[in-house]
Amino acid sequence: MAIYGTALLSICLLIGLAVGRLLGWAVGLDKNIGGVGIAMLLLILLCDRLQKSGRIEPPTERGIAFWSSIYIPIVVAMAASQNVMAAVSGGWIAIVAGTLSVIACFALVPIISRIGGTNPEDVEAENTPS
Repeated sequence: MAIYGTALLSICLLIGLAVGRLLGWAVGLDKNIGGVGIAMLLLILLCDRLQKSGRIEPPTERGIAFWSSIYIPIVVAMAASQNVMAAVSGGWIAIVAGTLSVIACFALVPIISRIGGTNPEDVEAENTPS
């Protein structure tokens, strides 16, 4: 089951790393900027499109869900391993950018949770025995 979806994950990762490298080159750095995050977003978008079009079989869908659930902790671990002291010593722009991105993420959580989501009260009503 887990092997299904590996090709899709690999393609998304390769594309994400290439785009991240191009972004780094565009701003004058010899670094990958956001390649893993771009790959994760690409994987989410492709999976959603494949599910809506009905082109994905159940074993493949379960395999993609498996890899997606592993992929997110990897991204979090990679972000946590960044050198915070270098960012702080790099100047105020790094601190401001980090703070604004965290505030934006917190502000977008309620908005994103309403998109296509179900009302928690409806789910609770379905699960209670009558």
